[in-house]
This record gives sequence, C-alpha cells and structure tokens, in this order.
Amino acid sequence: MTSFLEYLATALFAIAIVHTFSVPVFARLANRGGPHAGMWHLLSEVEAVFGVWACVLLACMALISGVGDTVQYVDTRNFTEPAFVFVIMVVAASRPIIELVNIFVRGLARSLPMRIELAMFFVTMSFVPLAGSFITEPAAMTLAALLLRDAYFHRPGQAGFKYMTLGVLFVNISIGGVLTAYAAPPVLMVAHTFQWDSAYMATHFGWRAAAAVIINAGVLTFLCRKYLLDGTLGGEPAIEETRPPVPYSVIAIHTLFLIGVVLSAHHPIIFLGFMMLFIGYAQAYKRHQNPLLIREGLMVGFFLAGLVVLGGLQKWWLQDLLAGLSPTVLFWGATVLTAFTDNAALTYLGSLVDGTDELWRYMLVAGAVTGGGLTVIANAPNPAGFSILKRFFPDGAISPLKLLISAAIPTLVAAFMFLLPPPF
Repeated sequence: MTSFLEYLATALFAIAIVHTFSVPVFARLANRGGPHAGMWHLLSEVEAVFGVWACVLLACMALISGVGDTVQYVDTRNFTEPAFVFVIMVVAASRPIIELVNIFVRGLARSLPMRIELAMFFVTMSFVPLAGSFITEPAAMTLAALLLRDAYFHRPGQAGFKYMTLGVLFVNISIGGVLTAYAAPPVLMVAHTFQWDSAYMATHFGWRAAAAVIINAGVLTFLCRKYLLDGTLGGEPAIEETRPPVPYSVIAIHTLFLIGVVLSAHHPIIFLGFMMLFIGYAQAYKRHQNPLLIREGLMVGFFLAGLVVLGGLQKWWLQDLLAGLSPTVLFWGATVLTAFTDNAALTYLGSLVDGTDELWRYMLVAGAVTGGGLTVIANAPNPAGFSILKRFFPDGAISPLKLLISAAIPTLVAAFMFLLPPPF
C-alpha cells in the first residue's frame, strides 16, 4: 500500500520538475537586484533545484517518521554516482587533460577531408561523445563542454547556435556511451541483471548509437557552416595561451589519475582517494593548472544526490507503469519519462520487473538513452555540461523549453536508429 510519504515525495518531485523549467524566471528576478536577489539567484541554479527539494522531503520525513527513520532512508540510498561525477568533472577538466584532448581532436580533425574549422567542430560533437564509452559519459561531457566553451560559446550572442549545439551535445553524450557496458549510467544499472557485456552492447546498441551521433554532428556542422567558416563563432580559445605548454610528464600523470578514477568508478573510497592525491599534485604543480572545477563539480553532485533522494520514493508508480507496456510503447514511454526522471533510475526500476524478454529489455534501455538529452535531469552527465556552459546564455540561464526543442530532432534521429529491427 502506498504511504503518505511516497505521495509527498512524488508531489515534491513534480514541484522540482516545474521549478527546473522555471529557472529563467528566477534568473531575471535575480538580475534586477534588490534585497532578495541572492535568494532568487539560488533558485535560478538548476544544479540546486533537486537538492533543495530533497532537503524539504527529508525535513518532512523527520517530522512525520522521526529522525531515525530519515537517517536510515538516507543510509540506504546509493550516492556513488553523484560522488563519481563530482570527481571525474574535477579531474577531466584539468588543464593537462584538456591539452591532451585538444591534441587528439586537432589531429583527428586534420585527417578529415573538410575545412579545419568544420572538422574541429564535427570532431568535438561526434568523437568526443563516442569516447564516453571508454572514459565514461561524465568525463566526455566535461571535456566536450570545455572545448565548446573555449572555442565557440565565449562569443556574445548566437543563442540559436548555442541551443542547437547544446541539444545535440546532450543527445550525443547520452547515446554515445552505449558502446560498452560500464560507461553509460542507464546501461550500468542493468548490465549485470540483464547479463549484458561490452560485446553485447557494441553489437546491439553500439553501431546504431555511433551512426546517430555522426548523423547529428554532421547535420549540425552543415547547418552552422556559415558561422564556423566566416569566423563569427571563432574556433580558437577565447584567451590566447601565454604560459608555456604543459610538460608531457604532467599530462601523463594526470592521465593516470583519470584512468584510476574511471577504473574505480564503483568504489567511492578508492576514487575519492585518487581525488585527494590529485588535488595535492595539482597544488604542487599549480603553474601548469587552471582553477579546478571544485564548485561546479560540487553543485552537480548536489543535484544528482537530490535526484537520488527524491527518486528513491517513485517506485510505487513508475515500476507498475513500465511493467504494463508493450515493447514499442515502452520505447516511446521510456523516452518521454526519461525527460522527467533520471534515465538510470528508470532502467533500474525496469530491471526489477519480472518475466521480461530480451526485446522488452532492449526497448527499455534504448528508450532511456534516446531521451537522455531532452532535459538537464534526463541523464546524469547533463548537469556537468549545463554548469560549464550556462553563463554564456541570455540571463546566465538555459531555458529548459528551448533545450527540449533543440534536442527534439537529434532525439528522433537516435530513435530511428534504435528502432531499426533488433537482432532478436
């Protein structure tokens, strides 16, 4: 029987979603100044929304059920993913890693049969998201967002270009991590239960995702070619680098830190240990560093932790809803539901449904990753890109409705590829 707390959690979850779509309103209020400008600014931070409403839920739980039961509920939640996204953002966004990625991106761009301005943008929007299958989606999102920030988003105006780029980026990151069984959160949540390994993911999901990513990036590059070629959007970093290049030895050590964090993604004590060592090393050689994204990473972790707390009490309606859907309806249902709840939570609840066949499971995961770019809450890495790029949009806020519209076409491209007859 559904409890009052579950109803309350669902109501607060719905309020948080409405709040997410309302952040531009709070941003405009904050920009007007006044005695409450600080509060309006807090409410305009998308990364704070779910954390704030999760705190409201915990306060209500403490009053209704007692502090002991509230602490027990929090203790039963799994906060590994929020902690991992925080750590991987900080490490992947360090200057040595960015320089390493720039070397690869430029080398790959020069090998393509197109103008370097177009090739750089195309590689950033396609091969970096696909690299998420190996370095994890949060790392790929962080790297792609930083490349876009430095090369394109720093220019004023061009809001249409920025929204189209953000929509494609979110979709491509969501589907670009399914070439392996460990890099995409919605796949990771079910891989063991469904007995899917990386070979299975590559043959059933990978080639479809890669085709959709390349199509989305190619169409966007074609549509934006005028701006990319005439210099309107740049293509070079906003600030010319005057410091000496980072030594290869420092890049190698940072790469080892990144590999260590990725390999220990399921063990928070280990990757947090790597984080402490990394901060110490970065401080010791700060002349080779940019400021670490500590604040941005913490805000994203707070967002995801709030989603974990609120999402933990949505099983009463979500699991029954998924269990009653046919495979095709499930695909579109999962795509839509993902826009309003984290796709990893969606696939996890679907994995608890008994008596499902392989086609049903495929449609569940395919729909979840397809809809992962529609909103900032749809996929765990989205808040990372959102946090890095939001200040370059009007009023320093990204409109959720405009993001939804911008991601619609790339989402349909991904849906077309995943709905091609599966090999079952």
